Amino acid sequence: MGTWYTIGLSLGVGVGAGVLAAGLLARSGVGVAAAAVLGAAIGAAAGVVVGGSPEIVAGAVGGPLGAGGSAQMVLGTLRRGGTKGGTALLVAAAGLAVAALALVPVLGYVEAAAVPALGARLRRRTAKRYAGLRTLAK
Repeated sequence: MGTWYTIGLSLGVGVGAGVLAAGLLARSGVGVAAAAVLGAAIGAAAGVVVGGSPEIVAGAVGGPLGAGGSAQMVLGTLRRGGTKGGTALLVAAAGLAVAALALVPVLGYVEAAAVPALGARLRRRTAKRYAGLRTLAK
């Protein structure tokens, strides 16, 4: 293939590592930050295995993108009553799937754009405040 493939592979593995780390660690803001750091470290390690400096940078950038994009879903699931273990298991499995899909040429780049975009969409659609029964009191 070429350098573009290995950079995309490192980027996609970094995104998958960030999603996996967010599933395991994102319980609060501190957990999201830890997931971003862990995702960046795993992505950079993947870049070392795959190639040189551009791959290391791409993997290190992909980790925080994946963690930030999936953290909104994890936090929302836990806020709505999801169990910590079940959420961690399902999101970690999704992270592994994202990392595996990075083996397909160009999908690593698509994942790096799609995961944060989906997280931003979830953030916009989340209600700012639950009205509850106050709406019925009128």
